[in-house]
Amino acid sequence: MPYTLIIHIPNADPVVGEIDEMPTPSDTFIMISNPRTRDSKDVSYINEQTSCVLWPLDKINFIEFLSTKGEEQIIGFVRE
Repeated sequence: MPYTLIIHIPNADPVVGEIDEMPTPSDTFIMISNPRTRDSKDVSYINEQTSCVLWPLDKINFIEFLSTKGEEQIIGFVRE
């Protein structure tokens, strides 16, 4: 199941993309498919024909993982 995420890079606009697997603590790179801006436009410093980007994790401030509809249905707020 692909995960949609937002990568926050220092001094650059965030990049949205998909990954197939969650990164592990031993990973040094993350492979992003379909890189784009938040409004689904091409990222200015990435070639428009690029379909996948390999990003070093030490160049990323933080990563946001977006939930999918299936995850929202499975995981919900539980009150006791």
